[in-house]
Amino acid sequence: MRPFQMQRREVVGWAAAAIAAAILPFTIPVFAETNRKPVTHIVDITDFVFVPKSLEVRPGDRITWVNKDIVPHTATADDKSWDTGALKPNERKTITVTKKLLGGYFCRFHPSMKAKIATQK
Repeated sequence: MRPFQMQRREVVGWAAAAIAAAILPFTIPVFAETNRKPVTHIVDITDFVFVPKSLEVRPGDRITWVNKDIVPHTATADDKSWDTGALKPNERKTITVTKKLLGGYFCRFHPSMKAKIATQK
C-alpha cells in the first residue's frame, strides 16, 4: 500500500464520522426538547396592565393570569379565538399553550390593555 492510500474500510469510517459530525448539532436540540418539562408562566393583571407585557413560551407550557386589580378583567385573543372569561379580583385562570394561543391579546373590558405571546427561539 502506498503511504497516502487508504483502504475502503478507512474511507467508510471517515465518511460515517463526517456525516455524524454534520448532523449531531441538529439532533441534540431535538432530544433536549423532548425531555423539557412544561413551564407555568404567571401574568399579573395589576394597575390595568398585563405584567409582563410579552411572554415567550413553548407548546405545552401553561400561562396563568392572576387578577390583582379591584375590577374584573379578561385576557382575550386579538382574533377572539380564545378567552379566559371574566376574572374577578383575586381570581386566576390557566391555559395550556398551543399555536392558537400565540399572538396579541387584550382585556375585553379595557381594550387599551394589551400584551403578546410568542414562541421561544
